[in-house]
Amino acid sequence: MAKSVDEFNKKRLRSSNITVVISIALVLFLLGLMGLILINAQKYSDYIKEQLVVNAYFDENYDAKDSVKIAKLEEETFKKVQTLAPVKKATYISRSMAAKEAKKSMGIDSDALFEENIFPSSIEVALKPEYVDPAKIDEAIKVIKSVPGIIDVKNDSTLMVDVYNNLSRILKWILGFSVLFLVLAVVLINNSIRLKIFSKRFIIKTMQLVGAKRRFILKPFIIEAIILGAIGSVIGLLALGGVWYYFTSQIGSAFIQDNNQYFWLVILVLGVGIFISVLSTIFATWRFLKSNVDDLYYS
Repeated sequence: MAKSVDEFNKKRLRSSNITVVISIALVLFLLGLMGLILINAQKYSDYIKEQLVVNAYFDENYDAKDSVKIAKLEEETFKKVQTLAPVKKATYISRSMAAKEAKKSMGIDSDALFEENIFPSSIEVALKPEYVDPAKIDEAIKVIKSVPGIIDVKNDSTLMVDVYNNLSRILKWILGFSVLFLVLAVVLINNSIRLKIFSKRFIIKTMQLVGAKRRFILKPFIIEAIILGAIGSVIGLLALGGVWYYFTSQIGSAFIQDNNQYFWLVILVLGVGIFISVLSTIFATWRFLKSNVDDLYYS
């Protein structure tokens, strides 16, 4: 009879541990997924911002005999523009390149409709993401315009403002959902741990009544919480890695290439799983340590 009771208790304990691990794994999988989306959304946002360019123009009026001298001055100006703080990338566009682009955009193959050098040479400047902010774009343009040799800087400010505002709005929503998932992770893992500790409330109280110190009683529960939190986190991360690998292989893109951010996300998910498990275990166990024996029947 005693053997069957022991086997029943072992099965119940095993079932309880599996439930806790699965709960932790599912919650952390969703939390990690939101983290991946947030990281990639930020990188993709920066990529889109870098595609928004301003055009810095050189003087188009000069004598043909000074073309060599002008070309040298434009080269020096281009090098100076590349070193400016707001500049992420700069591309030099000569007069002939500008003419080719114009003909291509208008669908013209012939040179008969306009002279080849009617367009001024220019520099196409991709700004750093932080300078695409509507509050800083004017500052960036002033810096570029101050370079000797640049006579005008043009940009589609309306498009930049619209893109910036839309991207910022999307990132705020994603960040909000990430915080929400973090709160849900805390609540759900905490509830799973509390139910597990609740099933052992009589054991906890019995140990206390026979003289065991609170630290002694807490120690095995904390060790178990660390193990269960780590196992649940690893399972959640493995599932997350599998889903993300399948997704990126299907679309043919690995999104961001910065493995540092993936590494810190793994550490964060692992840390959250273990930390919440341990903290929930301490609070749940402490609650029964402070309660009376009679309260155990009504908890």
